[in-house]
Amino acid sequence: MARNGKAGDGHRIGQVKERVQVFNPQNSKWVKIDTNTGLFMDQKKDGTPFKGVRKMQN
Repeated sequence: MARNGKAGDGHRIGQVKERVQVFNPQNSKWVKIDTNTGLFMDQKKDGTPFKGVRKMQN
């Protein structure tokens, strides 16, 4: 299980389980997916990857 470090240090200890992220080349944004349901959870506006979320291997 991922847990947060000290408040304000800007990073997480470990990866977030049961979530993956993939890059969508059509709009150049990262999308977060729930691995249990397969549903899209979130999409980043700025085009940078989510912190602490596994990247899906192709």
